[in-house]
Amino acid sequence: MRLAVAVLASVALLAACGFDVQSADLFQVTRTGQGQKLTLLVNDAGTIACNGGKPKSLPDRLLLQARDLATNLNKDASAKLHIPASARSVFSYTVKVQNGTFTFPDIAANSRKELSQLELFVVQAAADPCGISA
Repeated sequence: MRLAVAVLASVALLAACGFDVQSADLFQVTRTGQGQKLTLLVNDAGTIACNGGKPKSLPDRLLLQARDLATNLNKDASAKLHIPASARSVFSYTVKVQNGTFTFPDIAANSRKELSQLELFVVQAAADPCGISA
């Protein structure tokens, strides 16, 4: 009987305390080139930190896109994707995901769908919720 009471008390204590479980980051992307440097840190909880600022809520449609992107970008990182810059490049992107880091020029989006999707995500997320014209 005492054991049952002790177990119930422990469970009640844990429930009252709650757990501070944080969601994982999906990816971080940094864009450099013409204009201001832009860094976006996207979290699976549905937040985005813009240029090191406080996390902001990410619209559901962008969160779903970010989750899909993270899967494809992790494949690129695992494959050690390397696309050299070109004289025609305007921007360079550095992507950090769970499986590693890789860099690519904006012109690589012409040949890789996930990179063009990432570039579009950066423009959309920079505008809203970050409030940065990209």
